Amino acid sequence: MTVSIELRHLRCFLAIAEEENLTRAAARLHLTQPAVSRTLAALERHLGARLVDRSTHHLALTAEGRAFRERAAAALAAFDAAVDPARLRRRPLRLGHAWSAFGPYTTPLLRRWQREHPETPLELLRVDDRTAGLARGQVDAALLRGAVEAPGLVTAELTTEARVAALPADSPLADRPGPLSLLDLADETVVLNTVSGTTALTLWPPPARPTRTLTVANTDDWLTAIAAARGVGVSSASTAALHPHPGVTYRPLPGAPPLPVLLAWRDAFPHPATEALIAMAREIVRGS
Repeated sequence: MTVSIELRHLRCFLAIAEEENLTRAAARLHLTQPAVSRTLAALERHLGARLVDRSTHHLALTAEGRAFRERAAAALAAFDAAVDPARLRRRPLRLGHAWSAFGPYTTPLLRRWQREHPETPLELLRVDDRTAGLARGQVDAALLRGAVEAPGLVTAELTTEARVAALPADSPLADRPGPLSLLDLADETVVLNTVSGTTALTLWPPPARPTRTLTVANTDDWLTAIAAARGVGVSSASTAALHPHPGVTYRPLPGAPPLPVLLAWRDAFPHPATEALIAMAREIVRGS
């Protein structure tokens, strides 16, 4: 018998994925545990894949489950937005970013958009996620830096930014005369922000690749770690302009490859104002 998949199947699966427990998911959905189990089983039969690994004490998503989670979240977010009465007349364009937004072009973009597209509010949202909430359906488009590998996303390069070194203010490198290079940082602990995704050890040539790293999950923790002299960082020029910190000194890295700034959106059901946003962003960059 063919099972008709409905929104309740997606909501059930997402509750299980977030709670990592069938009993808690059932309580959250106001269902019985057997009903939740049957709904999950029906979804798995329809997809022809096991989404949840039940072999351990704690439930965990399989590789297929992790991939489907993003699709399910995006589908539910799109549905909820479509039937939200508050959005019926004025559907905003939600623009996500994980850090630094559009750099120095952020304010010009917001002001010009408000002037030329008053019928479509542009909402700038910070989401600490590699796709700034785009893969999960939290936003309609996102400003991202560096290569992005996520299924179902389309990107357009808007500009590039120079890279800078972020150093503890009392580091000898902070006051050293002359330009710095990536090789000057090779013996340091490098603080890596997994959300921004803009700095990887592959920036350095293999013989001089740093051997010590410290991983953080957002820009605030990245700045705090560097100010506390737990390591150094590499970021874009926008970070230096938009995220000053009394304990951090930024120095240019003229020899480092520039960092692409991208606008990303989902290839399925993009916001109708996406093309206008791309065109405006590029015009602002060219006119600067």
